[in-house]
Amino acid sequence: AVGDRGGRRAIRGPALVAVWVGLFVVVLVLAWFSLFVGARDVAPGVVWDVLLGRGSGFDALAVTDSTDGRLPRAVLAILVGAALGVAGLLIQRLMNNPLGDPQILGVNAGAALAITVAIGLVGLTQIWAYVWFAFAGGAVAMVIVYFLGTAGRGPLTPLRVTMAGIAVTAVLTGAVRGITLLWPAAFDQLRIWEVGSVTGRGLTVAAWVAPFIVVGIVAAFLIAHAVDLIGMGDEMATALGVRVGRIRLVALVTATVLAGAATAAAGPIGFVGLMVPHAIRLTLGVTGRWAVAFAVLGGAFVVLAADIVARLFDQDKMPVGIVTAFVGAPVLILLVRNSAGAGR
Repeated sequence: AVGDRGGRRAIRGPALVAVWVGLFVVVLVLAWFSLFVGARDVAPGVVWDVLLGRGSGFDALAVTDSTDGRLPRAVLAILVGAALGVAGLLIQRLMNNPLGDPQILGVNAGAALAITVAIGLVGLTQIWAYVWFAFAGGAVAMVIVYFLGTAGRGPLTPLRVTMAGIAVTAVLTGAVRGITLLWPAAFDQLRIWEVGSVTGRGLTVAAWVAPFIVVGIVAAFLIAHAVDLIGMGDEMATALGVRVGRIRLVALVTATVLAGAATAAAGPIGFVGLMVPHAIRLTLGVTGRWAVAFAVLGGAFVVLAADIVARLFDQDKMPVGIVTAFVGAPVLILLVRNSAGAGR
């Protein structure tokens, strides 16, 4: 049940299945817990009655309200977390960059800027309209970061890509702030969205982004092994029969679709895509499709847990992006220090 990979003990076989099932149950329990925790606590028995259609009044609205209920909020948190976890995994494996994350590499910021332009300049206010802007913005940002990381002398390194991503993110985020200041009325309802939140989005938003996220996760499963091989080097991957150019393009498009859909739904939530892949590597040591399977659940767990913590602190109003930033920033500092130490 246990193997050894890269000096780390990796779980294998039936034990790995048991761990995945256990994490799946934990996510379900956490989602159930999220239905009765918040500004107005609802007893578990009452929640069950509401889900069965026997509840009414404020308790029923708190749980199932189509716009701001806790059930739509939990569903969206699971979708967004899964998308960000898998997107971060693809970026880290494809670029062989331990600091890879849709937020750090500018993908989330690019999607956010495109959505801001769609709302402020074009006047689009429905997610089915501006979600396409999110995909385009994320793709353009990733291309810019890749170009800057390869420009000039020297090979493409994780540090160069990360520095380019941080610079692009800063510029794009500044542009978002500028546009929102120019048209404050258009963004009055999206101030919390800018920080990253699953509050007030509703089942409609979840329903619109779910197909993109599901397709992106399925694509990640299909290319997971090839992406791992590319992470070991283009020459080795080519020697093993991988069509490097095609797989790299599919992986970049998949990561962009996942990050863009998550950003369109909940705003630019950072550090989830950074933390989840590292947690998988350090605790399980799995690769390929198993890594994608655990990234789905790991991302869902992180965003659900962050949302619950946010509710406990600020009665359903604190954006989940603030919680992930508080947790993710120290993780990023540790990773940068370890990378710097390894580079000496």
